Amino acid sequence: MTEDALSRTEIRSYAQLSPFELKDKFISIAQAEQSDKPGQKGKTTRVMLNAGRGNPNWVATGPREAYHALGYFAIEESRRVWTADNLGGMPEEPGCAERFARFTRTHPGLPGIELLKACVDLAVKRFGFTPDAFVHELADSSIGDNYPVPGRILPHVEQIVRGYVTDEMFDHRPPEGQHLSLFATEGGTAAMCYIFDSLLKNGILRRGDRIALMVPVFTPYLEIPELDTYGFDVVHVEANLFTETGVRQWRYPPEEIAKLADPSVRMVCCVNPSNPPSLALSPQVAAEIVDIVAERNPNLIVVTDDVYGTFVEGFRSLAAELPRNALLVYSYSKHYGATGWRLGVIGLHDDNVIDDLLAAQGAEEKARLNKRYGSLSLDPERMRFIDRLVADSRQVALNHTAGLSLPQQVMMALFSLFDMLDEGQQYKARIRAIVQQRLRLLLEGAHMKISEDPKRAAYYIELDLLAEAERTLGKEFAGYLEANYEPVDPLFRLAEQTSVVLLNGGGFDGPEWSVRVSLANLDDLDYLKIGHHLRVVFDEYAREWRASQGSHGSHGSQSS
Repeated sequence: MTEDALSRTEIRSYAQLSPFELKDKFISIAQAEQSDKPGQKGKTTRVMLNAGRGNPNWVATGPREAYHALGYFAIEESRRVWTADNLGGMPEEPGCAERFARFTRTHPGLPGIELLKACVDLAVKRFGFTPDAFVHELADSSIGDNYPVPGRILPHVEQIVRGYVTDEMFDHRPPEGQHLSLFATEGGTAAMCYIFDSLLKNGILRRGDRIALMVPVFTPYLEIPELDTYGFDVVHVEANLFTETGVRQWRYPPEEIAKLADPSVRMVCCVNPSNPPSLALSPQVAAEIVDIVAERNPNLIVVTDDVYGTFVEGFRSLAAELPRNALLVYSYSKHYGATGWRLGVIGLHDDNVIDDLLAAQGAEEKARLNKRYGSLSLDPERMRFIDRLVADSRQVALNHTAGLSLPQQVMMALFSLFDMLDEGQQYKARIRAIVQQRLRLLLEGAHMKISEDPKRAAYYIELDLLAEAERTLGKEFAGYLEANYEPVDPLFRLAEQTSVVLLNGGGFDGPEWSVRVSLANLDDLDYLKIGHHLRVVFDEYAREWRASQGSHGSHGSQSS
């Protein structure tokens, strides 16, 4: 470490920050080490490798081309109604489908036009849409000349997204006898905020209630419950299984899942596949949760955040296994390289325990909520929870202007329809192969092992350095690390010595000595370099340990 390296006390203080805030400190260190300092030359050649954030470096181009092609048709429809310099009119529905067909025939060279036509044809065939109504919804919405009506989600878009969820989140097997309603949101971020907010405002959860988090987990699920607004009593369901060789599996043992059987646990939040371990729940664990709900805790609310589900073959959401209990959260951001579009949905089956709990509330609570929603309905007691989510997202008073912007909803529909085509399935296979290749390169560079798991999404990886220390050099070395260094010390060393930025797994309520690597946002060979740098830092600790023991070379590292 250099002369101006942080002290252990300073490192400990930084470790209290959210990992996404701590990341900024690592970036500043890495950038500082890239700059020339007085008397030091040659530092500018080092490239910073920031694998701390999950924004993918791929982009689904086909559906975007289709979106822009649709825009040209929509403009033509607008000018057909009213043309005056830069002024047009609102597209009209009658004859819209025939005009679209003519547009596709007369613009064969327009990028995206063939895919757009394939998407429209597929939607009409699969969902039985009236062509004029559907094409008009696409054209008018891409213009963005109206408020969203209904505010929850556009009618055709909802059917398309429901089909996408059925295919990709439910493994083509939706729960029998159930109907899924959807609320289009500004990404998964807004979905999370809306859910917590509405559950509290509707008295389904109260400040101080007990909820469970399946950890490690995306940090907002850890941080939101601690806010003064909620003050929840949080139970952690921990993934702490190991293989016989000492490699962490990131799986939930039965005794941890059993915590959900306590009826005082009102809600459980699960990111599935997990973030950061990036593993989908095993069928066994899903079955254990289903049994607990059936036999011990029937009103348990399950918030399942399934944004990484498309990266696992045969993925099936808890919302399919527990349709009455689950609130599904999904975002298009990661699969399509679309974090800037802010496209997400909340899904809730029409027959659900939340609406049952609302119906069972006492007279005083119902009177309070009737007053809250009374301006929206003559019978507010009958308002479904998913419609209350929409109203709450706009402070109720602005419910008439609620909803995700219409151009965003069109993009969501085109992403979904693209997935239903052969081209979309080929794209899915390609991005899955990308992250798996990056994982192999990272592990090759780090000389580390992970458990084999068919449910691994590989969007992230969480590496337990303490488990690796014990596996390769024994418990004495692991104990030395714990006694002499802060768990985030390796990350500070990586940033300073190699300009590599990773996140601390402890910030996701994983093991304190674990590190989280995003496998989505850098070039493939960068992960080989990151793995190598991580091994160099790890071996540096091993040398310091040997020196402290007065033994030089008597304990050779298995991976050196």
